[in-house]
Amino acid sequence: MEELRELRSKIDSIDEEILRLLNERARLARKVGEVKKRHGLEIHAPEREREIFDKVIRLNRELYGESFPTEAVVHIYREVISACLSLEKELKVAYLGPKATFTHQAALEYFGFSTHYVPVSTIGDVFKEVELSRADYGVVPVENTTEGVVNYTLDMFLESDLKIVGEIVIPIKLHLLSNASSLGAIKAVYSHKHALAQCKEWLKRNLPESTLFETESTAKACEIVMELENAGAIASEVAAYTYHLNILAENIQDSTNNYTRFIIIGRRHMKPTGKDKTSLIFAVKHEAGALYKALESFYRYGVNLTKIVSRPSKKRVWDYVFFIDVEGHVEEEHVRKALELLQERAQMVKILGSYPRALLEES
Repeated sequence: MEELRELRSKIDSIDEEILRLLNERARLARKVGEVKKRHGLEIHAPEREREIFDKVIRLNRELYGESFPTEAVVHIYREVISACLSLEKELKVAYLGPKATFTHQAALEYFGFSTHYVPVSTIGDVFKEVELSRADYGVVPVENTTEGVVNYTLDMFLESDLKIVGEIVIPIKLHLLSNASSLGAIKAVYSHKHALAQCKEWLKRNLPESTLFETESTAKACEIVMELENAGAIASEVAAYTYHLNILAENIQDSTNNYTRFIIIGRRHMKPTGKDKTSLIFAVKHEAGALYKALESFYRYGVNLTKIVSRPSKKRVWDYVFFIDVEGHVEEEHVRKALELLQERAQMVKILGSYPRALLEES
């Protein structure tokens, strides 16, 4: 027992030192905010945040062999940075609500709990909140590994001048939630159409007689099921706690490789971090080889394309634009030259933003 007391005493001393350092960091953060305000600088600096994350991830791996899990280090520093930033300025972030949706989860993981969140009803409303400066940033889904791209999000960029300033990728773990205590009682299942599609095989095997109902979000499904005795909602674990529902079945998604990518939209350009991605839209003329010539611009300068999606331009019948993601930042020479050549060969080019790739993407 003496050995245990000694170990606990050492832990107590470490906790006191951590608290002292956190308060010292907060004091310095306030001073940083004062300096930025005096010089008219942006209070929130995502590029600086990325620099901090990259540094602590590297140090945790190289110096300490990840004795403390790197993913946990990221979560802890996200909250430390979020709390310190709130002492300089309260960030307002709009997201596709309501609360306890996966978009809400993505927003919390990207900005932390010390941010003021504004849930809105549609993706278009998220863009509007940021465009009208009622929010500093917005968070919207853009693609899922199972269901593909979110067309509405892509289409918003055809008209909006907002920029993509960041991204986050989160695993989608779906559970069956209910007031009932057993699967046998479930006669109806509610959820967003994507969640229902992602659990299609599980539902066929386990609830073949249940009626499926689409809702505008997984959170809305929970709100409906709260009032019913023999119904279930497919949603997240966070939703179970938020809406006080039982978890009847865990991880019912058909694919274990189920991730959704969310983008952060804002009004400013991001500086290079060394680990960046660039998104853009382009259109080509209706002539043979036009698309080939456009894409050859990236091959010529060694720029790697990570995604290409076509969407109707909504201007003329059978007229399409292409959304693409490439590795690198527009200020990097090889990316800049590729885009200059693309401008010459394409009918229209619109840069949606250069921004840091998702943390831990390489892992």
